[in-house]
Amino acid sequence: MPDNERRKHPRYEVRWPVTVFIGDEKFTGETINISIDGFSICCETPLHIDQDYRILIQPPDHPIINITGKAIWSNLYGVDEKNTTVGMGICFVEISKNNRDFFNDIISTHLKLSNKTT
Repeated sequence: MPDNERRKHPRYEVRWPVTVFIGDEKFTGETINISIDGFSICCETPLHIDQDYRILIQPPDHPIINITGKAIWSNLYGVDEKNTTVGMGICFVEISKNNRDFFNDIISTHLKLSNKTT
């Protein structure tokens, strides 16, 4: 079954900078797509599955979003032609209502625009 058929909620492809905190260290990456339940990211540092992380997401023209997310899958083979970045799925563990509403609004707007063009 294709990935998009297993998902409960639609996803919207966006490239937003992210910062992931692991102990005293921080790593940067970017989102691949978002949904109301989580997002996919790519970065050079693989995250441990089933571990919670503090993550900052920086959408354009919007305040930084501070969430706690859990890594639920990882593509250790890389997402670029040089296999230097790792793709990972993050589900929300803690997110404010306002930030969840922001994600929902962005995705709803995208779906409405997509339906108008089909």
